[in-house]
Amino acid sequence: MTSHPFRDHPDVGRTVRDAFWVVALGVIACYAFFLALGAFSPGDVLPGTIAVLVLLALWVAHSWVQRRITEDARDPRLTHARERRGF
Repeated sequence: MTSHPFRDHPDVGRTVRDAFWVVALGVIACYAFFLALGAFSPGDVLPGTIAVLVLLALWVAHSWVQRRITEDARDPRLTHARERRGF
C-alpha cells in the first residue's frame, strides 16, 4: 500500500495556506498599484474589484485572527523584559 503524501509531510497544509495568503496579498497589492497608476477604473473591472475586495476582507479577518492567536502565545517574561528596557 502506498502512503499518503500529506501523512508523510504534515506541514504541507500549513505551507499551502501560507502560500495562499501570500498570493492573496500579492493580488491585492497589484490591484492597488495599477489602480494608483490609473491603469483602470474600479467600475470598469467590476468583477475584479469585487474579487479583490473579498480577498481583502478575508485577508484582514485572517490577520486579525492570527494576531489574536499569537497574542495569547507570547511569553510574559519577554514582554516584561521589553517593557523594562523601554521599547
